[in-house]
Amino acid sequence: MNFSTQTTPEGAIRITVEGDLGIYHATEIKQQLIDGLRSHPVLELDLSHVGEMDTAGFQLLALAKEESLRLGAVLRIVGHSSAVREVIEFFNMVAYFGDPLVIPAGEHG
Repeated sequence: MNFSTQTTPEGAIRITVEGDLGIYHATEIKQQLIDGLRSHPVLELDLSHVGEMDTAGFQLLALAKEESLRLGAVLRIVGHSSAVREVIEFFNMVAYFGDPLVIPAGEHG
């Protein structure tokens, strides 16, 4: 599990997650998300490099969304790997997160 952080031209903080978004890294992922939301008014998550996502990973995204609402912060998911799209669509939560799900050219939805 790797995280990289950068500031976007608009001033948001973008955290790129590389690896699996799941139970085995839940504590580490939760800390990154909560710390990011508490220290920045706009947090973007690039999940385009996530290989696998289980229900624990989904719960962490839902927790982060709720925390952003509680704090008055903005959480955006700006990249969705096929694994992330599959889980979010399975739970019918695309509208809840409110971010467009972009399917890269060459992939079928």
